[in-house]
Amino acid sequence: MTPHTETPAAEPAPLDEVMLAMDVVDTLRHQQDLVDRELNGEARAQALIERLRTLYREQGITVSDDVLKAGVKALGEKRFSYSPVPPGLMRALALFYVRRSIWLPVLFATGLALTIGLGGYYFGWVAFRDAQVVAAKTELTTTLPEAMDAVYASIFEETKVQQAVGEAEDLRTRGKAAAAEGDRAAAEGALADLRALSDRLRRDFTLRIVNQQGVKSGFWTFPEINTEATNYYIVVEAVGSDGRTLSLPIANEETGTVETVSRWGLRVPEATYRQIEADKRDNGIIENNIVGLKQYGFLDVDYAMPVLGGAVTRW
Repeated sequence: MTPHTETPAAEPAPLDEVMLAMDVVDTLRHQQDLVDRELNGEARAQALIERLRTLYREQGITVSDDVLKAGVKALGEKRFSYSPVPPGLMRALALFYVRRSIWLPVLFATGLALTIGLGGYYFGWVAFRDAQVVAAKTELTTTLPEAMDAVYASIFEETKVQQAVGEAEDLRTRGKAAAAEGDRAAAEGALADLRALSDRLRRDFTLRIVNQQGVKSGFWTFPEINTEATNYYIVVEAVGSDGRTLSLPIANEETGTVETVSRWGLRVPEATYRQIEADKRDNGIIENNIVGLKQYGFLDVDYAMPVLGGAVTRW
């Protein structure tokens, strides 16, 4: 039996020869015009090898023919050259991935900003807006009507005149109708008027003429709408049962506005004005200084002297 003999494998080329072959290819690549002229056919390839040998010899480098041939062959086969990937989707995706250090932070920051913004919008503003809508609806359907009923009930129990009950009933009806129609301003206005009516009923004071040194107790004016007439006023103030002066809403008949003041001019007949004037001129003191009484449960002042009812807040 003939023994089997293994054929020895070809040993790889030494590393220095590979490096020289690569250098040859690099030299040829930089001498592209030389390659274009010489690398065409066997004879010209041989001439190119001679030219390369001369170039290396001038540099003091000895290169074998095998290495030179290997370099020329490698150049022809484009073994040591890089051919870029042609433009296309795969190349674009690869470049996009390679440059992730540039776009990834921007993408992350943008995503974080969007998350915070959308989260704030949906969980902040939208939730707040929805809560406001629910609160507004509850106020119109429940809170305001219940408040109107409560104030009306207190007026009904505390009043001593039927007029207050009638006014309160009208205000409550108007306010509830406005609430049912979604008119919040009108509903709140009706409730405010009900509360003002309740406050008016609860007031308890004495209306008296102001009698202080250096302060007018009365005055007269010519109304702008009729300069031929003369209006006479006495200066009054409301004093509560505790002795404190009250500030009350007073309608100014000259301007049509309501102001909250502690003193105002009450229009009276000329005879009343002259009587008070004489009383003060006598000894500087107005003995008969009580104009009227406002009792709890009543709407109006019970006047003790003749008055015309108009008032001014500035003079």
